[in-house]
Amino acid sequence: MLSDKTIEIVKSTAPLLAQAGTVVTEHFYNRLFSHNPELQDIFNMANQRSGRQQFALFNALAAYAQNIDNLAVLKEALARINHKHTSMHILPEHYPIVGGHLIGTLKELIPEQFTAEVEYAWREAYALLADICITEEAALYEHSKNNHGGWSGTRAFVIAKKQPESELVTSFTLVPVDGKAVMTHKPGQYLGIKVKPAYAQYSEIRQYSISQQSNGENYRISVKKELLPAAGIVSNYLHSLDVGSVVELYPPAGDFFLRANKKPVVLISAGVGQTPMLAMLQTLLCDTSNQAVTYLHACENILQHSFSQFLAEQAAAHTRLNYYTWFNQGGEGAEFTGLMNVSAVAEQLPLEEGDFYICGPTGFMAAIKQQLLVLGVAAERIHYEVFGPHQDI
Repeated sequence: MLSDKTIEIVKSTAPLLAQAGTVVTEHFYNRLFSHNPELQDIFNMANQRSGRQQFALFNALAAYAQNIDNLAVLKEALARINHKHTSMHILPEHYPIVGGHLIGTLKELIPEQFTAEVEYAWREAYALLADICITEEAALYEHSKNNHGGWSGTRAFVIAKKQPESELVTSFTLVPVDGKAVMTHKPGQYLGIKVKPAYAQYSEIRQYSISQQSNGENYRISVKKELLPAAGIVSNYLHSLDVGSVVELYPPAGDFFLRANKKPVVLISAGVGQTPMLAMLQTLLCDTSNQAVTYLHACENILQHSFSQFLAEQAAAHTRLNYYTWFNQGGEGAEFTGLMNVSAVAEQLPLEEGDFYICGPTGFMAAIKQQLLVLGVAAERIHYEVFGPHQDI
């Protein structure tokens, strides 16, 4: 337990992290990677270059400091972090390394504010946070290891099938090289994929949503090819691989998944944000409970409308599925043109009781969440997934 004095000091110095600029965050990561270059095999270096990871880490630490006397409010945020860590195989020994460089950075850049007393309090607070995360992540690792078809660390999977879904998205069916079963995943969860392109100095780990329901035999991911190479180092590398190529996978993880209830469900996606929705949709439609489902999807045009035939077939086969599309550029194949406006179908939505799941670009999700709130949907019934470092919407 932390003393009242430690809690007081940490809360009062939370702004040091909340207001940390790029000078502080860049110094921290330069320090970390110069002393521990092996961690570049774990961290997403593309997010380092964009600044997204630095922003996410320091804001998470600031939120922890601000709520250190009431950690219950951080339960969901910590669960999200713990799941992400297991998809990168973060281990207990990594925590003191990161903590040491955090303390070192603050001592070096803001010595007047980061006094010996403040340093002591922060060392205690960071140790508590590390212990919480290590304990939770150990339970997740144990679950993945002991689950039927589960495993620990990486496991080799072969690309058994490549299926183009649109002009930008291709699906990859991944089968374990050992021929054994694979563990079930909750619809909406993702896989950590570890690859090392020939041109890369370090291994790269990325997370991709599983785009089909569990079957115990294989996984499917559906990957968007990025037009700007720097924006899709791993995604574009996967597109270059042939059937028969082998990749390394970490077990399924993620806290964005279909809730186990019988409420009406509304799935809302844009672009490649479809991927977790497909696993949810398949799972819902295979359930015999007759649960009502509405799916709203937005993309640029018909050429970028992934899974269009599959979705049309599902809508025709299941009267309990209502499916609406928006094409930003217009054209045939969609009910609406332009940006998604949920109010256009509000009368068909279970605004007072349904669960709403959103996935897509951050700006899209923020806009849709605001529309739903205006329509009267309770915030606790709006769930969303951010691809990459988490951001609030």
